[in-house]
Amino acid sequence: MARMFGFRVIKTAAAAFAAIMIAHLVGIPSATSAGLLAILGLDTTIKRSVKTVVDRFFASIVGLVVACVLFGTLGFHYWVIPLYILIAFPLIVRATFKGGIVTNAVVVFHVFNAGEITWPVLWTELQLLVIGLGSAMLVNLIYMPNPEEKLSNIRSEADRYFSRIFAQFAKTLRNPDYMWDGGELIEADRKVEEGLELARRSRENQVLKSDEFWSAYFYMRKQQLESIQSMALLVSQVYRQIPQAELTAELFDQLEQDVKREHYMGKAEEMLRELEERFKEMSLPETREEFEVRSAILQLCRELSRYLVLSKKDKAPHVT
Repeated sequence: MARMFGFRVIKTAAAAFAAIMIAHLVGIPSATSAGLLAILGLDTTIKRSVKTVVDRFFASIVGLVVACVLFGTLGFHYWVIPLYILIAFPLIVRATFKGGIVTNAVVVFHVFNAGEITWPVLWTELQLLVIGLGSAMLVNLIYMPNPEEKLSNIRSEADRYFSRIFAQFAKTLRNPDYMWDGGELIEADRKVEEGLELARRSRENQVLKSDEFWSAYFYMRKQQLESIQSMALLVSQVYRQIPQAELTAELFDQLEQDVKREHYMGKAEEMLRELEERFKEMSLPETREEFEVRSAILQLCRELSRYLVLSKKDKAPHVT
């Protein structure tokens, strides 16, 4: 049921119903207006919801003050409404309550329809504001979906794409004629961006504390992806088979497994260090083609070293 309708739709229905019932029990006319205000007060995260409610409440107060002056002075005529908008809306924006313009309009139009500026009319609008916006706030505070499981799933999917990318690198280094479309790079980037956005929303739902783990993790993956994109360009420059390409492919075989582990194993870093030492002991290139390919592989190893530095920095070391 929750998946079919979405948690936000369910929360909207709950907030609107609660606001209407409370307004009805208190005996406020037009109790459905409280439901409308509750709908306007909901937002995607707790912190954003607090800001939304504050903006809408104080924007409405500013609007009511301006409305009292204009309607009380000029009367309840239709031509006064555009004049009200020209005066009140810039004031609300200047007061940094821009998000509350619509809510303010709902409240002020109620006063206009009442046709009089009296304490009972204003008190009714204040009650509607408190009940409607308060219901929205209460529903948001009572329940916000826990994103931990979803974040963990996104992480696993992103790691799988990284693993496939390294497998493709190894395959290309072993067989330069192999054509890779780079689809895993696109999917990995999409998953990392999805993780960053969900981590941001999760942080905004933490009122008393702020857990930065997921944000740091996906930001690390974002940096690594930039490094991997550079590696992809270098791998594409390996257009012939040489022993150094095979040795580098073995390194990517190791990374294909390591990237899916939670801890930094250090095996790939050790292999890279040994590989660089072996490269130094090898004879110099004999042809221009060999020079170009070996140069690309050397740059690839340097870019790989940058990637491993990021992994070592943001992944906990493996404890034996």
